[in-house]
Amino acid sequence: MSDTTATSQQYQQPTEPDPHYMRSTGRVVAIAARFIGYVVYAYIIFVEVILFLGFFLLLFGANSSSGFVEWAYRNLDRAMEPFRGIFTPIELGTTNGNQVESVFDTSVLFAMIIYGIVGLLIHSLIQWLTYKVRTIDREEYNEQAAYEAEVARQKILHSGLPATTTVTSATPTGTTSTTATAIPAPPQNAPNTVPPPPSSPMV
Repeated sequence: MSDTTATSQQYQQPTEPDPHYMRSTGRVVAIAARFIGYVVYAYIIFVEVILFLGFFLLLFGANSSSGFVEWAYRNLDRAMEPFRGIFTPIELGTTNGNQVESVFDTSVLFAMIIYGIVGLLIHSLIQWLTYKVRTIDREEYNEQAAYEAEVARQKILHSGLPATTTVTSATPTGTTSTTATAIPAPPQNAPNTVPPPPSSPMV
C-alpha cells in the first residue's frame, strides 16, 4: 500500500508537445501563398487603374503624343493582349481640338470586368489563407499553454500545497480561461488507520 502511495506522489514531468511538422509545413506554405496572392492582387489593382485610364483616354480622344498618354496606351496594350479582337471598337468621331478619333472600346470594359472578378477571387483566397495561418497559430498556442499549466500544477502538487491552475486558450472569438483546483495527495508518512470514536462516559 505504501509503495502505491509513494509512486502516486512522485513528480511526473508532463510530456512537452512535439513540433507538429505537418502543421508547421502548412503554415509556411500558407504564408508563402498569401505573399504571392498579395503580389498578384497588387498587380490586378494596377491593371484595373490602367484599363480605367485607357478607356477614358480613348473615349475623349486624348492626344497620343503626350508623354502620359503614350505611357498609358503602352501599358494598356500589354494588359489587353488576351482580350484584343473580342469586340469591335465603336468610333464616335474626331475631337475638335487635335482631330483625334474618339473610341468607345467595349473590349476594355470587358477586360475590366474579368480582371475585377479575378481580383475578388484572389482577395477571397488571401482571406482564407490568413484564417488558416491564425488557426495554426492558435492551436500551437493552446498546446503550449496547456503544457505550461500542467507543469505548474505538477510542481505545486509535488510541494504538497493546493494547486489552482488557470489555462488560457485562444478561440476564434477571443480567449477563454479555465481554472482548476487540484487537491494534493496525503503526505507519505500519514497514518492509514482511522482513529477510534471517543468512548462514551461510564454511568
